[in-house]
This record gives sequence, structure tokens and C-alpha cells, in this order.
Amino acid sequence: MDLNDVRIFVSVVQTGSLMNAASRMGVPLATISRRIRALEKELNVQLLERSARGTRLTDAGARLYQHASLGVEILKDGEEAVASDQAMLKGRLRLSLPPAFDIWWDLLHDFQRRYPDIRVHVYTTERRVDLIEEGIDVALRVGAIAHEAMVARRMLSYRHVLVASPQLIERFGMPHEPSALTRLPCALWNRAPNDANTWQLGKTTVEPHIVLTTNDYAQLRYRALNGEFVTEIPPFLAAEPIRQGRLVPLLPSYPLPDQQVNLLYPSHRHPSAIVRTYLEFCQSRIAWFVDQCAIEWKSALQEASPYDSLAQSK
Repeated sequence: MDLNDVRIFVSVVQTGSLMNAASRMGVPLATISRRIRALEKELNVQLLERSARGTRLTDAGARLYQHASLGVEILKDGEEAVASDQAMLKGRLRLSLPPAFDIWWDLLHDFQRRYPDIRVHVYTTERRVDLIEEGIDVALRVGAIAHEAMVARRMLSYRHVLVASPQLIERFGMPHEPSALTRLPCALWNRAPNDANTWQLGKTTVEPHIVLTTNDYAQLRYRALNGEFVTEIPPFLAAEPIRQGRLVPLLPSYPLPDQQVNLLYPSHRHPSAIVRTYLEFCQSRIAWFVDQCAIEWKSALQEASPYDSLAQSK
């Protein structure tokens, strides 16, 4: 049975006539009459006897009403409960983030302080998860988006930076051209083993001397700090070590490509109030985060050790 037809039938019985039901539900009288006839045809039984004074239940109609009215009331209670929860923004928000994306954890901290009744579950992975299959409400993705079943909201863009430790620069010298990376040990971030092992530095494509590829930025930073290789990491992971003089930014005149950051959610699923609130919160705060990152990055370069400043000027 069509649930809407059952709702109309219950309303007709409760109001006493098709006209009263039409008025209560804000539906044309002709539609009410047509849907009742469709329900009777589907059940192959007469449910209402019409007269000038209104409607009266048949025996079959009375039996259907006994069960249907209870079901409609239970469904109404459920709808009101959901609406109430959404109004109070109480429930669960399931997110997907890439690992080591520290900047977003700060944003989530602020979001939960603003909405303490929203329980957030964060699944961190570099794997491109199926949002629908794995029950994810919103995923943060870095890079190009090509998925027709998803809605993408662009949040920001940034560029990775090439870094190395002062100890490694002492051993191999400061590279001044991308071609110099063919003689330095380098580590690349790759999502899969068969990805291209090149860096696009400005307009120059270079094949560096690769000693490691991985999809773990935290590991790249850790081992770069140990003086093992030149690598690329996001600026928010590089700022503090550069400020402390533990890493040196390399080849600033040859920037790596823009990285686009988007929030994705299924296009065919109507976003809940919680999801909409999260998206709007991120949109409202992202400008502040970008400004903070820019300030932090400039501060890191200005506070770099004399060795770093000298190395960059050579």
C-alpha cells in the first residue's frame, strides 16, 4: 500500500469527510477522492460509504483504520522525534579525513565546542572511501574530484613545500635548480606504488633520486627531520620545524602545484540539519584558518635560523 494513501484515508476518517481531510492536509478535494479510490482498488474492497452528510466506514474500512491509525501515529511520533533532534542538533556526524591533516582537527575541536550534543566519528584514511557504502556523511578530499554522484564544496587550496634538514644540506649542498634533486636522496608522497615518481616544480618536471615513496606525511616529516632525504609536506606540517630551524624550505622559486581541498557528500541524499550545519561551519571558519596558516607560515620563515636564511639566499 502507498503510505500517503493510508495517511489520507486515516485523515478522512478522523475528520469525518473528504472535504474536511482536504482542508486539514492542504490537498485538493479531487486528489483526496482519487487517492481513496486508488487505495480501495488496490485492496479490492470498499473502505468508505459516501453520503451528503459525509463518510462512514465499512466493516473492511473499520478494520483497516484500527491498524492504520496506530501505525500513522507511531510514524508521526518518529518524525517529530527526528525533527526535534535535528532542531537541537543532537546526533552523530560521520566524517572521513586524510591522515596527518592537523589543521582540520583544530576546526573539529571548535565545531564540537559549539555543538556539544553532536557525536563526531572520524575515519582517517588515504583510501578513497565509498561514502554511501561505508556510511560516511561528509569526506574531506585533497586533489581533483571526478565523481558524478557527489557534491563537492571547495574549501581551500595550498601548496606542499620541499624541505630538508640542515644536516642533509651540509652533506649535499643547497639545491638551486630542480635538476639538483637528481643527486640528493628524495622521498615522495604517493597514493599507490604505480603513481608517477616526479615532482612538478613551477614549469619544470623533475625525476628526483628516489629512496622512498609513501602515503604517510607524518612519516615523511619524521624522517626528513632525521636528515634522511628531501621531501614534500603540507605547509601546516612544515611551519613549526622551519621556525625551530630543524627543517629548511627548498627551491621557493619553483612551487609545487596547488592542492584543492573539498568536502564531499552524496548528491542524491538530502543533507540532514547536522550535515548542513557542519558544512556551513566549515565554510564560515575556513577563511580564518587560511589566514592563520598564512600568518604561521610567514612567521616560520621570518623566525628561521640564520643558517636557513643564509641557505635560502645562496
